[in-house]
Amino acid sequence: MAKGKLSEEVKTFLVQSLACFDTPSIVVEAVRKEYGETITRQSVEGYDPTKKAGSNLAERWKLLFEETRKTFLEDTAAIAISHRAVRLRALQRMADKAETQGNMVLAASLMKQAAEEVGNAYTNRRELTGKDGKDLPVPVSPVTIFQLPDNGRS
Repeated sequence: MAKGKLSEEVKTFLVQSLACFDTPSIVVEAVRKEYGETITRQSVEGYDPTKKAGSNLAERWKLLFEETRKTFLEDTAAIAISHRAVRLRALQRMADKAETQGNMVLAASLMKQAAEEVGNAYTNRRELTGKDGKDLPVPVSPVTIFQLPDNGRS
């Protein structure tokens, strides 16, 4: 479908979806489901200013893309799975279902994942202080000097 035949609403949807890192294939399917319109992946790429196909995109769409991408990257609070409580609830539901179905291996795996989630195994936090906020002890590596054999030389 040509660019000029899309409604403003569909164009806005295209730009915002691409700004949220959706692939053109995902966007094509979403447009088909939401708006009943059939478009190609190539025409979708024309609405992504980070791609060569979108280099001639109108300024208003470029601004919308940049604003949407900035908001998307900064506002992870809007993404439910970014919250530990949501992840733990989902893991709980999955573990319960796996146990009900008799899949103990999966249930155990999900329980382990939940324990790691609670224990901060999936964070980038690093302890930079020792006990009670004191400095970490500096590991001292012993220096050993070996006497080399003279191999019969004097």
